[in-house]
Amino acid sequence: MCTRHGAFPDQGLMTATLPALIDSLRTELQQYGEMLALLEAQQESVLRREPGSILSSVSAVESQSAAIQAARESRETFRRQLAWTLGRPEAGSFEDLLPLLPGDYRPLVGALVQEINQLRERAGLNLEQLRRSLDLMERFLNSLAPEARSAGHPRESDVSRTDQPPPPFNL
Repeated sequence: MCTRHGAFPDQGLMTATLPALIDSLRTELQQYGEMLALLEAQQESVLRREPGSILSSVSAVESQSAAIQAARESRETFRRQLAWTLGRPEAGSFEDLLPLLPGDYRPLVGALVQEINQLRERAGLNLEQLRRSLDLMERFLNSLAPEARSAGHPRESDVSRTDQPPPPFNL
């Protein structure tokens, strides 16, 4: 039987933690996919110049950001538990843990982590493109009606600045 610093991981704890970690990775992946769909719809609204749609989608993006954060926190809790079970530092990365997993789990966990990193990167690029589009739209509107600038309306791009995804957790 293994202790935290023993040579062999506690198989019972690991087999209980791995499915929970995999579920949390799948949930996080799903949440990023939903964010991407929202951002793409928002970009379409910008291209169609539908400010009402853009404003209404801001709250959906904020809600999705909260869902991503919750999924990320859950995944991180299970990653730390797995690290502890494997006798590794809790601050370690998936790259450190992957070789220690049973062979049957490595491809699945590795693929989920890679896919999340790719979706996170795409979401970040979409957010940046949306910010640029909204900034251009705002400059255009300000050039048409400079007095509207002081009307006190929040900029949509300011809201989405808080939605920047964090750096990837890499394999």
